[in-house]
Amino acid sequence: MPGERIFTFLGTGTSVGVPMIGCGCQTCTSNDPRNQRYRCSVAIQVPQGRILIDTPPELRLQLLRAKIPFVHAVLLTHYHADHLFGLDDVRVFPHHLGGPLPIYCNMETEQMVRRTFAYAFQGRDYKSPYNFVPLLEFARILEGEPFEVLGERILPIPLDHAQFKVLGFRLGSVAYCTDVSYIPSSSMNMLMDLDVLVLDALRTKPHPAHFTLDQALEVISELRPKQAFLTHLSHDLEYAEVQAKLPPRVQLAYDTLSFPF
Repeated sequence: MPGERIFTFLGTGTSVGVPMIGCGCQTCTSNDPRNQRYRCSVAIQVPQGRILIDTPPELRLQLLRAKIPFVHAVLLTHYHADHLFGLDDVRVFPHHLGGPLPIYCNMETEQMVRRTFAYAFQGRDYKSPYNFVPLLEFARILEGEPFEVLGERILPIPLDHAQFKVLGFRLGSVAYCTDVSYIPSSSMNMLMDLDVLVLDALRTKPHPAHFTLDQALEVISELRPKQAFLTHLSHDLEYAEVQAKLPPRVQLAYDTLSFPF
């Protein structure tokens, strides 16, 4: 509907996806579609268009499944393969946009994109949207400095992902924080008074680069959002079994889950 804002999980899985290749565990062999997880990304419908966060390897399949023909802008949290390597799939979008696709990211991520997808920046003609390479136009963003996309104010939130620095994004009262092992105190302040917090919760066992389920629940308890969704889930977290033990207003996200905001 016109003016409606919808947040959709396109993928909720960890870097190897779920099912994991060669695994016969309960989650990987489950018939429950909530246990079948593409790599992490989300689509956000706002009145002026669609925003995509991250471009994982299954991006084409995710967009087809969600019946999303194109997006108007992409935000990148960081440059790791499971969040970036579907970027070539956006090359059809300029046909709809009539020009390059805006990519919002920090300097480090832009540099990696330019190296990884070097063919997209060699001898291209920005005047033509019909090249068979991704036509990208970078918009540099800085930690903690709000920027505007499609009329929406977005706050980039600095997060720690082991030794890497990544970005979460807050749009109004909704925040998306995937791939995080520690949230600095200044960033915690940026996550107060949320209606919805989406947060990394990889598994129950400790991991150097991701929150465990218990660590994520501790952050949620401190921030007290009205609703929390857990993402970047490994096969250690079987949906029905884990969901039954979660506190009120905390839910495991799953692919295709959406909510208005």
